[in-house]
Amino acid sequence: MSDLFKKAMYMGVGMAELTREKLEEFSREMIEKGELSEKEGRRLVDEMLRKSEEARKSLEKKVDATVEKALGRINIATRDDLEELEKKLNRKIAALKAKK
Repeated sequence: MSDLFKKAMYMGVGMAELTREKLEEFSREMIEKGELSEKEGRRLVDEMLRKSEEARKSLEKKVDATVEKALGRINIATRDDLEELEKKLNRKIAALKAKK
């Protein structure tokens, strides 16, 4: 499952880079046509990239929340649950060693 998430993240990074290239290409075309100044073109690209990043972060939060909710419904132990269990086990082992 972790491999699937890694692939999705790499795909997202690739899409972000593709988006940047397309935005810059669009901006150059608009500048060449005289519909935007260079300054306006840079501002447009920066603004669109900023909005794209905000949308990506928002989507990531929603996906995280949805996955967490789904995992909670099927009652799978979380990393925190396992770490707490490990701490308890270590305390029990230490207590048993101390009794010897």
